[in-house]
Amino acid sequence: MTFTVSNAPNGVVIVSVDGQLIVANRNELKDKVLDALESNESKFVLDFSSTGYIDSSGLGVLVSVSKKIREAGGDLRLAGLNEDLRMLFELTKLDTLFKICDATDEALDSF
Repeated sequence: MTFTVSNAPNGVVIVSVDGQLIVANRNELKDKVLDALESNESKFVLDFSSTGYIDSSGLGVLVSVSKKIREAGGDLRLAGLNEDLRMLFELTKLDTLFKICDATDEALDSF
């Protein structure tokens, strides 16, 4: 599992999640987002195009970082969810909390 942080030309922070977002690594994702928030970044895309699985603790950290971003006046998009992950977000009703885009480019254009 790796998390890669990059900056798009329009000032959006892209965090790519490669592998699974589970209890063992959820805090690493949270730390990456919080570090960027502390650097006055406010727009985020979490790219899940290389992610196969998210457990309940992973969902919990996504809710947590979403709240922190909103409290800081920022905005968050999720991108690249496969069919199973999309269904997970729909079943848990988290698709109503997050703006979900098919691809990272679409997410970047939505700001």
